[in-house]
Amino acid sequence: MDIIVSVDENWGIGNNGQLLTKISADLKRFRKMTTNNIIIMGRKTLESFPEGKPLPNRINIVMTHSQEYTCEGVKVCHNIQEVLKTISKETKKYVFIIGGESIYQQFLPYCERAYVTKIYQTFVADTYFKNLDKDYHWKLIEQLPMQEEEGIKYAYLTYENQQYQQNAVKKKIV
Repeated sequence: MDIIVSVDENWGIGNNGQLLTKISADLKRFRKMTTNNIIIMGRKTLESFPEGKPLPNRINIVMTHSQEYTCEGVKVCHNIQEVLKTISKETKKYVFIIGGESIYQQFLPYCERAYVTKIYQTFVADTYFKNLDKDYHWKLIEQLPMQEEEGIKYAYLTYENQQYQQNAVKKKIV
């Protein structure tokens, strides 16, 4: 299970239920990475999509506290254990956590990698992602060259969860 997220210089991810900015190359990358796979999100993230509909060609899982919540084309779960049980049935799919803030926080320990689009600009934000540069459990393993689109500079960074790696090694030894 991996995370995919776009952050500004302060690790902001959104404002008023929307992305801070839209970079078309990044949206294409997101689509390419997540298509034909599983995406896990919160209800508010789903509702921020066009017409509040699930993304096509993916298994959309929404985690929400609301027991009454339903949405066509979405698997609804109410806690992490339920999500993990649901995804365990999909062995041939890759799993991406796509937000929002609370979902990222809850699933961070379960993820092996974080694919971060780092935007070298600051925006007004009301939701944030954990600063992985300040978390010793996460190590930057790849940084692609800086790119620019419509005056916005950004780079693709990949972080690896060192605890996840240690747990994987322990499982192999046992």
